[in-house]
Amino acid sequence: LISVSYCLLFSAQRHVLTYMEDAVSQLLENREDISQYGIARFFTEYFNSVRQGTHILFREFSFVQATPHNRASFLRTFWRCFRTVGKNGGKYSSISYYLLTAQEYHCLLQLLCPDFPMELTQKAARIVLMDDAMDCLMSFSDFLFAFQIQFYYSEFLESVAAIYQDLLAGKNPNTVIVPTSSSGQHRQRQPPNDCSPLDGVDTSVFYQCLESLCDRSKYSCPPSALVKEMLSSAQRLTFYGFLMALAKDQGINRALGALPDKGDLFVDPEMDQELEKLVAQVSGLSISGLTSSSGDTANLPVRNSPRINSSWKPLHHWRKMDAESEGSNEETDSSEN
Repeated sequence: LISVSYCLLFSAQRHVLTYMEDAVSQLLENREDISQYGIARFFTEYFNSVRQGTHILFREFSFVQATPHNRASFLRTFWRCFRTVGKNGGKYSSISYYLLTAQEYHCLLQLLCPDFPMELTQKAARIVLMDDAMDCLMSFSDFLFAFQIQFYYSEFLESVAAIYQDLLAGKNPNTVIVPTSSSGQHRQRQPPNDCSPLDGVDTSVFYQCLESLCDRSKYSCPPSALVKEMLSSAQRLTFYGFLMALAKDQGINRALGALPDKGDLFVDPEMDQELEKLVAQVSGLSISGLTSSSGDTANLPVRNSPRINSSWKPLHHWRKMDAESEGSNEETDSSEN
């Protein structure tokens, strides 16, 4: 009961069953390891990890996207793990930002979720690039905020794309179609064509359809009041113009609550402090090893990087994160060479 109460602190009641089912599944999968620690400790650690947002690390995509809390946790983890990609400078540009392609960002996503689909990465890249030039370079901040919108509101955006196409065709989308796991594939369409003679659709009509969609949808939608305010300055808009406006709107970003404002994107004092401790420890080990061996590097401590295991084992969570943080750094470095 105490463990379940943790879950209720941050998630709607309809998602508690998701975590209970996953916890039981993890318990059965790792029952031999768990038996020596006890079931009570397992459930405590499991729901603590859910509360902290670390439960999505190295999990399958179906679980990562299963609840709004899981999606927000994944976004926050991706930002915290790879924000240094955005502020370290000079790989492709003279300014202090790394610029990466969609494929490179996808590799970073797969370090956290091995089966993360390329399709979502490409959709996020199109919000930034406005075309199919997937080999173009993007800054970390541009990609991150576009990815946030596409990943967190993916079902909502599928319905918006269908509404937009109906409006372009002169139809009145009276019936709001909310995609499901099966209908999403059935209604798969080409990205809306922004090169229409009328340069998009009427904003007021478009917003009325979105407002109705938000009222009926069982999936996460951006706050309708913020969407209305965002659209109030334009008479007509295109589909990708709408997506870009969503990605850039700081009010919607704050309402979602996963990422900081753009001005604070590269500021994370807690993580910086932890990194400084790790650097100091590594430096101390290196200096100590060099001194004791009189310049002989053969005596320096050597640690092998373990393989990433996609199955989550809560009882070894912190030990695993420590070991795999070293492995993820090696993966990232090798991708740049």
